[in-house]
Amino acid sequence: MGQQKKLMRALAGEAQDVPPIWMMRQAGRYLPEYRATRAEAGDFLSLCYNSELAAEVTLQPIRRYGFDAAILFADILLIPDALGADLWFVTGEGPRLSTIGTEDDFAKLKGAADIHDHLAPVYETLRILSRELPDETALIGFAGAPWTVATYMIAGRGTPDQGPAHALKGMNRTLFEAVMERLTEATIEYLLAQIEAGAETVKIFDSWAGSLKGADFEDFAVAPARRIIAALKAKHPDVPIIAFPREAGEGYIGFAKATGADCVALDNSVSPEWAAEHVQVDSCVQGNLASSHMVTGGDALVEETRRIVNAFAGGPHIFNLGHGITPDADPENVQLMIDTVRGS
Repeated sequence: MGQQKKLMRALAGEAQDVPPIWMMRQAGRYLPEYRATRAEAGDFLSLCYNSELAAEVTLQPIRRYGFDAAILFADILLIPDALGADLWFVTGEGPRLSTIGTEDDFAKLKGAADIHDHLAPVYETLRILSRELPDETALIGFAGAPWTVATYMIAGRGTPDQGPAHALKGMNRTLFEAVMERLTEATIEYLLAQIEAGAETVKIFDSWAGSLKGADFEDFAVAPARRIIAALKAKHPDVPIIAFPREAGEGYIGFAKATGADCVALDNSVSPEWAAEHVQVDSCVQGNLASSHMVTGGDALVEETRRIVNAFAGGPHIFNLGHGITPDADPENVQLMIDTVRGS
């Protein structure tokens, strides 16, 4: 059944007349049903760790829109939480973590193999979804890439330029590389467990890959992805992997070959025509409508959606946004996008 699903066919390299569709953050605050369930859970982290409610919000956009894939509802910062970092969310501002700036801070973290008890509710969410999703809907697991997660752990929050992580990389390379090593090992553990719990494909989100330049991009975006993918493929050779080195620019070229990824997700800073010529030649591509169209809608949404579908029509393509849908998006614009892709 898995290979009959549109998403899985695209990941296997098949070009389809109508590409499969899903959206990053498709379970989120733009939907009234999500807001109601989150209120029931009490707070964001409680929702992530409540298997029944996390499965419910994962299913909500599938019921409403009939997307071709569901992505596990969780957060990239659950790994540092499981490693023993303090994690909390400030309403309207985002995540906060205890910081790693010294060897003593690092020494407090758990080993990579010790994360599973803490993350057991996430695996249970996947098992629930495996039972409850429609037969035609693929199930996607995910994790943050080591560099992106490290930027939060080092700064204690999101930053506009990932400056604290770059600073630690320059001032104490040994400590920085130890953080990256621990996160790489933990990401392998986490994604293997997700696959064993029912994820049919997994995605590695490197949201801040674009701030890595020159050799750093190879060392801290490409190399960890290659190592993670190799470890997953060693145990599950038939499970496809999606990689998202956001804002990589020219770094998108050859990323699939360099890492072993089956699909490269694209942000909207690159044109679909350029990506078809330089990236889709190596692998399936995913993307890359600007999230702002989900707010503004109208003819511009329709025209850009058609442009992307046409640009990628010659090869395997998964239609998606260039980044996550925002809380101010209009649910009707999502339906317009889907209808446009599917030709209604």
